[in-house]
Amino acid sequence: MKSLTIGLTQFAAVEDPATNLDSSERLVRAAAAKGAQVICLQEMCSTLYFCRSEDPALFRYAEAIPGDTTARFGAIAKELGVVIVLPLFEKRATGLYHNTAAVLDADGTCLGKYRKMHIPEDPGFHEKFYFTPGDLGYRVWETAFGKIGVLICWDQWYPEAARLTAMQGANVLFYPTAIGWLAEEKDTLGKAQHNAWETVQKGHGVANGCFVAASNRVGREGDTIFWGQSFVSNPYGEVMARTPVTEETAEAVVCDLEQLEEFRNIWPFFRDRRIDSYDPILRRWID
Repeated sequence: MKSLTIGLTQFAAVEDPATNLDSSERLVRAAAAKGAQVICLQEMCSTLYFCRSEDPALFRYAEAIPGDTTARFGAIAKELGVVIVLPLFEKRATGLYHNTAAVLDADGTCLGKYRKMHIPEDPGFHEKFYFTPGDLGYRVWETAFGKIGVLICWDQWYPEAARLTAMQGANVLFYPTAIGWLAEEKDTLGKAQHNAWETVQKGHGVANGCFVAASNRVGREGDTIFWGQSFVSNPYGEVMARTPVTEETAEAVVCDLEQLEEFRNIWPFFRDRRIDSYDPILRRWID
């Protein structure tokens, strides 16, 4: 295929998972109506970002993958003829949970899932309490519209994750996300934090000759103000589309896949990698 049209979505979640899934479906349909072929929903699209505190009662929101929600959105994918990246809170077993994204092909098939590898622990982001680190590795799927890779939120800060995904042939790196400002930091650090978030992901696209698509959430949950601004960038790191800070959005962004071959031929980063020199990367730190 010469092009791929990405669907960007974002919305403010509420406490009721059923309502959030209805919002997710509405945005998938809106993006598809604009021509989107591969549509990415925000991290844990069925729930609030409950990791702001530690509460064992919240494990009740976890669900099997595949399960009822993947079946519902698989049917939607088939009806609309689109690919859906569907991030959910996965219950693998009692006491064993993952932050996961299922990939649903345009015929409704669940191609597989990616489990978030990097799990943060910061004020307002207590994910280590809820999520076991992913154990499926970095994955790429051959969808009806081309090869895509999926990483999740905190993974977006790690060049190793982007590289290993791109090395499997991904044309697009999708980053479903839930990131925002802490209220007490927004005025002093907000602009810099957002700049760092967008810049590092654009850099992954440049370093690997990929398109990057990040779908964030919006709204305020407790002391966290999600900054929206979901975006698509091209292999040169240019932002092709960026959504608003506060508004629910469904957009479609056309990506020229032939640009990838041109870019990689001009800047052959994969050719010039010195793989014989990278063993120390497997160490935690070099003293």
